[in-house]
Amino acid sequence: MIALMILGEIATFTIPKIIIAQQNQTFNARTKEDIASMSAIYQQYITRNGASSSLSLSSLNSYLNYTSLASSGLIDAVPGSTSLDCSAWKCYRLANGSTLAFDSGQTFGATDSLAVSYFYIDPDSTYSGTTNGTGKSIAVFLYYGGRVTTWGNVASGSHDVWGATYTPTPANDPTWFQW
Repeated sequence: MIALMILGEIATFTIPKIIIAQQNQTFNARTKEDIASMSAIYQQYITRNGASSSLSLSSLNSYLNYTSLASSGLIDAVPGSTSLDCSAWKCYRLANGSTLAFDSGQTFGATDSLAVSYFYIDPDSTYSGTTNGTGKSIAVFLYYGGRVTTWGNVASGSHDVWGATYTPTPANDPTWFQW
């Protein structure tokens, strides 16, 4: 009986950690797949059409492997923020279960090596209603030259079309993401 109680206690602490670790691995794998896909789509687009400072992520729509376009509802934003509204952002539900969101009016705005467009990936496509926790989105920066990175690793001085500049902010990357 004592042995069963000890095993029960061990299971109480171990099983939730195993489930969370497995969920984190799933989120990480989906996100890496989505980042690689967006990078490949961008490269394919500029090979066929050329690159320009006015290129919008909306131009890549026809290359996306998505199951639906969400025109309403919320998804999680990055850690420390609550939500992204799909009525204001383009939110694509991807075949792997995640959601890719971006501002349809965003362009690179410039052609230098620090010009970026950014998008968000919500790996579970659900809104948690919190500012932290599992399933938060990750912000991914796509550089004019084709490089991709997250907010935690963005090059200092990176800039978008609206004049915002970025510095590495690791707190904006969810804890489940690992390169």
